[in-house]
Amino acid sequence: MDFVDYYSVLGVPKTASDDEIKKAYRKLARKLHPDLNPNDPEANKKFQQLNEANEVLGDPEKRKKYDQYGKDWQHADQIEEARRQQQQYRQQYGQSQGPTGDYDFSSGFGGEDFSDFLSSLFGQEGGPRSGGRQTTFRGQDYQAELHLNLRDAYTTHKQTLTVDGKNIRITVPAGIENGQKIKLAGYGAPSVNGGPNGDLYITFVIAEDSRYKRKGNDLYVDEEIDLYTALLGGEKVIETLSGKVKVTVPPETQSGTKVRLKGKGFPVYKQESSFGDLYVQWQVKLPTNLTDEQKELFRKIASM
Repeated sequence: MDFVDYYSVLGVPKTASDDEIKKAYRKLARKLHPDLNPNDPEANKKFQQLNEANEVLGDPEKRKKYDQYGKDWQHADQIEEARRQQQQYRQQYGQSQGPTGDYDFSSGFGGEDFSDFLSSLFGQEGGPRSGGRQTTFRGQDYQAELHLNLRDAYTTHKQTLTVDGKNIRITVPAGIENGQKIKLAGYGAPSVNGGPNGDLYITFVIAEDSRYKRKGNDLYVDEEIDLYTALLGGEKVIETLSGKVKVTVPPETQSGTKVRLKGKGFPVYKQESSFGDLYVQWQVKLPTNLTDEQKELFRKIASM
């Protein structure tokens, strides 16, 4: 795996504080978001790499491992386990029979892969005098974020994630929730000596919509009606996520009155043809720039 300098990705020095890392990430996230760079074919890759950098450097424990082991930081626990087993081997069989040598972890084992490092500790069979049995290690789990807007989450569609330099195409089910996490088994870091691969955990981040407010599977929207429609009644065409709907406004409708449009809300996650409701709240807009004649008419109504 190629080494990625997460400090350079965020544009901060290695001595940066947690607050400096957070500020750098927020600034770049606004600048590099794919929705704001539709003409950049590398936008998704850059944004994913930015999220990976924040995921690692924004977590004190992960940052410590990254600073110590470089590109192999995800194998930190496995390296420590290998060291422990190496020490046990030396104690059991004597220093002269055990593997020797110091390793520079900060440069990624001096060019070696992690599996090569283990082989140098325990030999090609993977275990000290173990009768051919291999010492296997499960691959590290990956964490990733997928940013969507509300309309993206409304329909089932395909998305491509770049994780650890690899493109992974996934199907995003309609109705996914903000903060919801799914697991892709076996899509994490590769195993060592035949062990199972790690898993990939994807957290969905759904941006707030300028028009609709979502609460579970229900949607809420404010719609303006003029004073005359509110007083005398009429019809109003409402734009929903599934198309336009004509809604009847009863006479003498008060500002703040809500009407429910059944089944016009958000799709229920993994329940085909099931939807929440859309709640429309009427906002009565008062007329402005009245003529003298119109004002006089309102005065007559008021006097009555």
